[in-house]
Amino acid sequence: MNIKTLILIIINSLIAFVIVVLAFSSYKEFSNVLNDRILQQLNSIKTLKKNQIEHLIKSELEKFETTDLYTQNIDSTQLKLSDSIKKMNGIHDFTPYHVDKKTTIGFISNSLGGTTIKVLDYTKIKKILLERTGMGNSGESYLVGKDFRMRSQSRFYPNTTPYTLSAKTEGVSNALKGINGKGVFKDYRGVNVYSVYSLLEIPNLKMVILSEIDVDEVTMPLNKLKKRLVVLTLAIFLLAVMLSLFLTRIIANPIKNMQKSLRIMAEGDYNQTNEFIKNSNEIKEMFDALANLKVSLQGAVKFSDDIGKMNLNTDYQLKSSNDHLGKSLLAMRDKLIEFRNNEENNRIKSKRILVNSLENERRRLSRELHDGVGPYLTSLKHYIENKVDNELKKIEMKKIVDDTISEIRLMSNALMPASIDDFGIGIALTNFIESLKKATSVSIVFEDLTYQDNSKITNHQAINIFRICQELINNSLKHSNAKKIRITLSEFDDFISFFYFDNGIGFDISTVKLGLGINNIKERVEICNGKITINPTSENTTFEIELPIEL
Repeated sequence: MNIKTLILIIINSLIAFVIVVLAFSSYKEFSNVLNDRILQQLNSIKTLKKNQIEHLIKSELEKFETTDLYTQNIDSTQLKLSDSIKKMNGIHDFTPYHVDKKTTIGFISNSLGGTTIKVLDYTKIKKILLERTGMGNSGESYLVGKDFRMRSQSRFYPNTTPYTLSAKTEGVSNALKGINGKGVFKDYRGVNVYSVYSLLEIPNLKMVILSEIDVDEVTMPLNKLKKRLVVLTLAIFLLAVMLSLFLTRIIANPIKNMQKSLRIMAEGDYNQTNEFIKNSNEIKEMFDALANLKVSLQGAVKFSDDIGKMNLNTDYQLKSSNDHLGKSLLAMRDKLIEFRNNEENNRIKSKRILVNSLENERRRLSRELHDGVGPYLTSLKHYIENKVDNELKKIEMKKIVDDTISEIRLMSNALMPASIDDFGIGIALTNFIESLKKATSVSIVFEDLTYQDNSKITNHQAINIFRICQELINNSLKHSNAKKIRITLSEFDDFISFFYFDNGIGFDISTVKLGLGINNIKERVEICNGKITINPTSENTTFEIELPIEL
């Protein structure tokens, strides 16, 4: 074997090995990251739908048990229930007892007045499960009973009764055993899917909820990446072969020239030594080029490894405008950064929706107390004043009613102070703190520096600032042994500043318990896109919060 062939084999084998390893590792890391993200997304969707279904069924059961508006709404010709079933109060899966095996979930209540049965409107559950946000083209969420038969409509068999479809899959079997999990396996259609599964946490209703998406759809980007990597690998390998041929010529020619020079010198002619020295310099340059190639490949491998470890802040300098491998890796990094940012934005958006829903419910309850119970008590007070003749009883009854009205007013104000909507956060906090001063010996000073006439503080921000202030004062009064509390709310052109100080014993922020509400405060600041700085010491604690003005 001549030196030219040997050099070709060594160089091309080395380059091919490095390229294959690089491409395989990049593909493998991207595949693992994609799998994890898909399963996490499916788990979030499954958890949301599970919570919605559990809330729906439990709220319907609560209405069924606490109100007399429900009446028996079953068709005895369609639903054949045994006497033993009718004696069992609570939630039941009536599907096996339905003549047409239609999905039927209902409630049974036995009382002195007899047995009352109510069937839940299946379209409400169907609406939750068929919500397709984040499910791609092939994703679906569905319910399966303990008999391994489906209880919700399959999007792939829309005209088939769910009960006729058997779903004895790995996910359903594990969930019925009490194992919540995720994985890749065949679904009820025999198609490989990414799946997450768990049991519904509702007594007497043993059903499994699953969220799944086809593997073929998820791996479509991977297949495209694989093709690109194959093409890129072949292109780089072809380029490497051409380069190695050129390099071998550079290496072989100096060796031949050296051989020629040695023959000439052996014949006694030493005039060719200059040519020999020149060729030696070219060999040195060749090895320098190989060393530079090695460094370039090491940089690409390191960059790929950083991406695989999700270290997306790392950077890579392209060697030239034709550095296709570097461009592909940079594009992969940018896509992962975009995916992570979108995931973070969705997480904050979900928190904001949850908090807004909670505040809306508080506002509704506050309105119900104020507008519903309040007038009844006022009417009762007028009735006592006009209809009760005994003055002692009248005074005593009026005092009880007045105390009840005051208590309901306090409860309504705690749930959602009406002054926030009417007068703004400054007045709402002022009234709240003034009412606290009457019930505590702690000195509380509140300074309102907001714009009274043209305030840019939104209702959303005002509610969160009020809840944060409530939480901080509550913590101080319960845990810090503080004697003084100072609060300042300032409004500027670009941001809102909230400063809180107490001279209590402080706390260790690294070990603070969730019960102190610190995480709740941080989450409210986060959903308002704000910043929070906490400075606890053994003698005092300060909270500095900044929220941007929402345009």
